[in-house]
Amino acid sequence: MLRWTVIFLVVAIIAAVFGFTGIAAGAASIAKILFFIFIILFLVSLVAGGFRRVD
Repeated sequence: MLRWTVIFLVVAIIAAVFGFTGIAAGAASIAKILFFIFIILFLVSLVAGGFRRVD
């Protein structure tokens, strides 16, 4: 998921350099949403992994 965030971020930067502001804004917003989803899933996995018991 983090890979998709980086891909959309690069697309947004390239589109902004070439002046495609609509595409750049859309790709940047998708990258931001994916980044926050990644952070939430990462934190959930840290918390869930902390409760796992090793016998």
